[in-house]
Amino acid sequence: MLFSHKFRIPGYLLLAGGIIMAILYAGFKFRFEIPVFAVISSYLKTKTFTSFSTNFADELTMLLLLAGCFLLAMSQEKEETDAVKEARAKALKYTVIINSAIFGFSVLFFYGAAFMAVVVANLYLPFLIYLILFGALKRKAIK
Repeated sequence: MLFSHKFRIPGYLLLAGGIIMAILYAGFKFRFEIPVFAVISSYLKTKTFTSFSTNFADELTMLLLLAGCFLLAMSQEKEETDAVKEARAKALKYTVIINSAIFGFSVLFFYGAAFMAVVVANLYLPFLIYLILFGALKRKAIK
């Protein structure tokens, strides 16, 4: 079941906010410290069920990007026709195939920090692949 098409606007806003935060965080070293509660925290020492102050900019960036991508991928079109539904199903199928191939390649050829970067990117990659494929397949189906 998909969300109403009205959720696309908040999706775009959250995605834009996440992109802006990513630019600020990566390009300008934007930081803001807040107290957080952690079930597990592993820096110099592993702690469980603890609270501490940390830079929350990276977590906020990830949450904004994830929420924006999720709402865009899971929102209906204004006119959800059978052609659009078929394009959606094909996009989902090809997304699983492409993402699995990329991740399988990464498991074999990326190690250490590079592999961890792939794991983090894999939070967003399926959404991005899906949105690109769905947009292309939808335009093709409508013509």
